Amino acid sequence: MNTKTKTISGLYLLCIICIGVFCSSTVFGQRSDSISTNSKYKRIAKTPQIKGDVPVYKPNYTPGSSFTPYSSLLSHNKNGKQEKVLSVLKVYPNPVDDQVNLVLRLEREANIAIKIMDLLGNEVVTLANERVSAGEQTKTYTIPNRLNSGIYFLRIVTGSETVVKRISVL
Repeated sequence: MNTKTKTISGLYLLCIICIGVFCSSTVFGQRSDSISTNSKYKRIAKTPQIKGDVPVYKPNYTPGSSFTPYSSLLSHNKNGKQEKVLSVLKVYPNPVDDQVNLVLRLEREANIAIKIMDLLGNEVVTLANERVSAGEQTKTYTIPNRLNSGIYFLRIVTGSETVVKRISVL
């Protein structure tokens, strides 16, 4: 036999022996799950308790105090439902060229923010951020010429209310 054949047959025999040895043992390099009594490990009889002075949390609210929950700060009607403060009646002309008109109704005086958003929801332009009196209002805003033609969203925010209208810019 030549050297190459001897080497291959030796490796083959070595592989058979290794497979026989490793496959006969059930677990490789692990100890048994149960700990015997003569083990070097110490068995803990009970779980250790952490002791310390931690004060109990008590909120600063007492019945009859001047505490006002957030939900009562919002205006509600007699049925307990939240009143709608903002109503956007009309956005014209659409498609928009150089200015946009907005007809809206406010139930009470409020701060209003009007922004133009792109299709991804990124703010492009803030048209207004002002205090508006109650009642029906007609507002006219100039569209900046840096705005490319395409589809945008007009977002009108009053307090916790948001109204979004779709506009096309020429």
